[in-house]
Parts: sequence; C-alpha cells; structure tokens
Amino acid sequence: MQAVDFDETIEKIVARDSRYTLEAYYFVREALDYTQKKLVRNKKIQQPQHISGQELLEGTKNFTIKEYGPMGFHVLAAWGITRCEDIGELVFNMVESNLLSKTEDDTRGDFSGGFEFSEALVWPFLPPSKLPKKAKANAGAGSVSDESH
Repeated sequence: MQAVDFDETIEKIVARDSRYTLEAYYFVREALDYTQKKLVRNKKIQQPQHISGQELLEGTKNFTIKEYGPMGFHVLAAWGITRCEDIGELVFNMVESNLLSKTEDDTRGDFSGGFEFSEALVWPFLPPSKLPKKAKANAGAGSVSDESH
C-alpha cells in the first residue's frame, strides 16, 4: 500500500472543496493531536486512539484558545471555520481522502450541537461590562476548561 502524502492530499481536497483553506486542515490535524495527547494525559485513554466528534470539538475549542487566545475566533473564521459543523466537514473530507479513519458509527452529525463559537472563543476574553446578558447570567456556571492555561 502506498503512503499518503498529507500535504499533497490536502492541496487536492482544497482544490475540489474551496470552503476551507489549507491552514484549516492543518489546524484540525493539530487539534486532533492535541486532544488525543490531552486525553492520554488525563488518563481518559491509554494511548492516542480514535476519539469522538464531541471530544474533538472540546479539544479544538481548548486548542484554539491556547494557541490563538482572543484572536482564535477571527483566525478560524479566516480559514472558513465558523461553527462546529465545519470541523466535521474538514474531518470527513480528510476521512474520504484516507488521511483520517472513522468507525461505522461516526457521522458528520457528531459535530452538531457542540458549542457556539462566539460564546466559546470570544466571551472568555471580554471584560464583564462587555459580556452579553446571556453570558452574565451564566457567569458562575463555568468558563474555559483547560488546565494547561
């Protein structure tokens, strides 16, 4: 079996599906690695292995905040990623090109209902006086949950 060249394959994907930039695919790949390592470190899995769509969404959120801080929302938007479903589209484009694998139970729908990008990637960086009323009401309910901050 011939090895798949990641860079070359991503370029082909972008040529046929221009919704997302090359950077979006590299970002999702890095977010996947970050999430797997974090789950191993937190002893939720023994070694890097398949993770669920919801686990990847949570890891992607934390990775975005860690890597890009208050600019995360804008960086992802520039790459075409504006909602959790976009992450699913990127993942499944890579699955269909044999860059990632999936189980029989994995679907694009696994990436629905994850989090609202503005709430997760913008609100944590706003001063309290600039938070929407909805955020103020939830202020005590928790915030960014990444111990590596």
